[in-house]
Order: sequence, then structure tokens, then C-alpha cells
Amino acid sequence: MNSRQQSPASGVFFPELLRYLCEREREFDSIPQERKLQLAEISEYIRARLSKSEVAKLNFICTHNSRRSHLSQLWAHIAADYFGLVGVETYSGGTEATAFNPRAVAAMQRSGVRISVEDSLASNPRYRVHTSESSAPQICFSKVFNDPPNPSSGYCAVMTCSQADDACPLVMGCDSRIPLRYDDPKVADDTEFEAQRYDERSAQICREMLFLMSLV
Repeated sequence: MNSRQQSPASGVFFPELLRYLCEREREFDSIPQERKLQLAEISEYIRARLSKSEVAKLNFICTHNSRRSHLSQLWAHIAADYFGLVGVETYSGGTEATAFNPRAVAAMQRSGVRISVEDSLASNPRYRVHTSESSAPQICFSKVFNDPPNPSSGYCAVMTCSQADDACPLVMGCDSRIPLRYDDPKVADDTEFEAQRYDERSAQICREMLFLMSLV
């Protein structure tokens, strides 16, 4: 595992986001061993690509590309930056396109990420996600997993929900397909536990993306 000193300087992230990342890094011991083995499989894919000076492309796939796949894409990107990994690209998509759910957007914002929307009235708005004052934004919107700008070949398909995992036994163009299922926070929509459930899922994904990048 990489040592903590390989993490970037504090200026790379907004201070509140850096605090959040440090808190999640301290929670690695709470990840079940079986889960760590799944995460290590993704780490090995990244390591193998980078060792050949190739780009490691991760495409996180869920049914609607609205919640878990977006959270995974963003936290994987941030985790790669956190550990100073160059050559890791993250994407997300669905078996159908809907929209990046505002509840998931809000959970990211509560963790210290800053997000703006280009057209809030659009059915599938584009969000600009910043991790620091100087960082280039990640552009997030819902799409089918093989729609541009997602890769059509040479990537690892990470299946983040059971429905997409079951519906897509074969993912065209990928050279590795790894299930990494997350429970859907949607079950708490419009309840008093909504924000709590989204924050819990976002924290879990952040923690696990940090762990797998630390193994690279």
C-alpha cells in the first residue's frame, strides 16, 4: 500500500474536501475483507495498465447512471488525484440514460466538492464538478455506458448495481468486467432519512475508492 506521504499537498483540494478525504482514509479498517479483495482486483487492473505506460480507464456502470455510478466515477477520480496517480481516467454510464440525481449531487457537495449546473431546467443537465480552485472540472451527465465521451474499448467495466450487473453479462469493448455492487440510496428518497442514506453511500464509495487507489 502507498504511504500517506504520497498523497498530494493540501493545496490540491478545497480544505473541507481534504478533511473529508483524510477522515475516509482513516476508515480503511472498517472495509470487510471480502470487499477488499474485490477492490484489489480493480487495483490490479490499474497497476497492470500503468506498468505498461497505458491509460487505465474505469467505466462505472449502473442501470440509470443517476446515483451510484456517478458517485463512483467522481470518487475514483478524486482518489487517484489524492494518491498522485497519473494515467487513471474515470467514466460512468448506464444501460439507459436519465439524469444525475440532485440528491447524489447534494451529497457530493456536502463532502466539500463544489458543483455548478449549466442548465438546471434541462432534463439531463450537465454538472461541472470542481475539487479545487484551480482544478479542471469533471463534466457529469447521464449517458449510456458506451456513449461518448465514454471509451468504447480498452477499459474496465465496474458494475455498481445488481440490475445492471445481471442485465449485462457481457459488456462490449471492455477488457475486464468486475462487479462492485452498492446498495441504492434511492430507497430513502422523500423520507426523513434521505440525506443520511445518501451521505452514507457517498462515504462508503469514497472510502473504497481511496482504498483501491492506495493499493496501486
